[in-house]
Amino acid sequence: MKATKSDAGKFENIVERLKNHFDERVEKYGAGLQSVDWKSRAAQSNRFRELLKIADFSAPFSILDYGCGDGELARFLNAAGADFQYFGFDVSPQMIEAARKEFADSNNCLFSTRLEDFPAADYAVASGVFNLRFDASDEKWREYMRATIFDLHRLSSKGFAFNALTSYSIAEFRREDLFYADPLHWFDFCKRNVSRFVSLLHDYPEYDFTILVRKNR
Repeated sequence: MKATKSDAGKFENIVERLKNHFDERVEKYGAGLQSVDWKSRAAQSNRFRELLKIADFSAPFSILDYGCGDGELARFLNAAGADFQYFGFDVSPQMIEAARKEFADSNNCLFSTRLEDFPAADYAVASGVFNLRFDASDEKWREYMRATIFDLHRLSSKGFAFNALTSYSIAEFRREDLFYADPLHWFDFCKRNVSRFVSLLHDYPEYDFTILVRKNR
């Protein structure tokens, strides 16, 4: 299978449920951790650090945050002293509205619910977008993951990164509405279908893994 143009239309039900869920979270909690379903700022930052290993901080870069929520990754990049242009995409209009308010004074951040509103980015990252599957079957969710990975590939020129809950999670703590992915499967998928240059990171405290895909070395 080769990377193709986005076929997100096949997943309208998934996208609609995600949109409604996060719209409701923002309306209930406002911008912040509760609205994006993360347990702590420390855990969120741990995931950002792993994802951003895809980027070269020695030079200016552009980055697409696929599933940006309220734009916390942009704050993280600012705190790290990066020279960057940030494009935040989310399916939730309420999230995007909250992010635009939070970053109203930033001239290097653009937010939209439409991917076509962004120029090409050096890097694309996706944090947590593969976790909440509601009642989708394993195969349907894997199909959704494959399509989204190809989107990340298509939307980045230098490389992309994503994370997912790991199938090595402790069984008694798992939830039926979350998806626990096999890290070896997704490493193999990216290696065979996207790029020769793939890294699997599974040595940090959270019960998930991160995959980095570079276009070249």
